[in-house]
Formats: sequence, structure tokens, C-alpha cells
Amino acid sequence: MSEAAPKRTAILISGRGSNMAALVKAAEAQDFPAEISLVLSNREDAAGLDFAKEHGVPTLVLSHKGYSDRLAFDAALDAYLKAEGIEIVCLAGFMRLLTPWLVERWRNRMINVHPSLLPSFKGLHTHERALEAGVRFHGCTVHFVRAEMDEGPIILQAAVPVEADDTPDVLAARVLAQEHVIYPKGLELLAAGRLKVADERVEITGAKGGLPALVSPGV
Repeated sequence: MSEAAPKRTAILISGRGSNMAALVKAAEAQDFPAEISLVLSNREDAAGLDFAKEHGVPTLVLSHKGYSDRLAFDAALDAYLKAEGIEIVCLAGFMRLLTPWLVERWRNRMINVHPSLLPSFKGLHTHERALEAGVRFHGCTVHFVRAEMDEGPIILQAAVPVEADDTPDVLAARVLAQEHVIYPKGLELLAAGRLKVADERVEITGAKGGLPALVSPGV
């Protein structure tokens, strides 16, 4: 029996796309079950486009400014993804709120990474808010995308310690290093067919003890 073809995956970015770069590098491994088939940005000046081109990944700029409203843009985006035969979508710093219509069309096939241990600190400025709250651990979450911002079944999480002398930038760097670890792993699990969503909770086939939480001592 021949092995299944890698899942055609699109990454949506708006800026430098460091998580996009981590996904592209991971997918270059011969046994990785996903192929990065497209990097799409809504901004033509997104620095991540250059990285994608350097690594031989097709790119597309689809500016939201050319559409009358959010739904019109999302319909065009969906049409491009379908035309490219995309099977999985990864958000990597895509600074657009997606309509419920688009999210539902890609339900359980669209994932994101958020720089906090969801459901804590949804939205922006997560590191500043974590420090203000005095939490002892902070981290990041890979999750399926839902219509509500930073909602969706949790796939993987990584926790890092919060040090007494941390600044938001120092803490952000520590968390970002873990994003680059768990986002490729989350894509790998999805593309390999090892994720099942039941009652908005993720089950991972072959994972002992249910959902794993990756804990790092810090970097």
C-alpha cells in the first residue's frame, strides 16, 4: 500500500511570519505529512513572503483593500484556497478577523497558534498582561479556529516559567521559541489524521494519557 500524499497546506501571514518559517522548515523533512503549498498574505510588504520564496514555496498577495467588505474578501480567499487544492490552513500572524462563514467552511481544518495558555489572555498584548497578572507560568497554545477570537479546541500547549526580572520582550522571546516547537507538531498531528474533535475537545490518536501538554524549562 502506497503512503498517503502529504496534505496540501496554506499558511496565511500579514508580517514577518516567524511561525510560518518554522512550519516551512518542518515540512521540508521527507516524512512530514504536510506540504506547504502556498503562503498567502493580505499585505504585499509582508517580510515573510521573501522567506517563502527563498524556500521554493508559492506565494500570493491578496489585499483586503480591494474588497467591499470582510465577507467579500473571505469569499475570494476561500476561492483561491480551493483553486490551489488546499486541505489545511494555518494562521501565522494573519491580522484579519475571519468571518464565521469562512471559519465554518474550514472547520477542523484551520489551526492557529496563540501566545498564551488559553483560555487565559485572549487577544493582544498577552505578555504584558501575563506580567501584570503575576502568573508563575505563561506559554502558548495551538488550537483549532472558531468564529470567536482565540477560541477553539486546544491541540497542544507549551508552558514556560515567568522570571522575576522578565520584561514583556524577554518573556515574548521565551514563548515564541516554544511556538516554533508546538505549531509544527500540531500541523503534523492534523495532517497525519491523528486529531479527533469530540464535544469541542481534541483527542490525539496514540497519545498516552490523552492530551499532552509540552512543558519547557525555558530558553
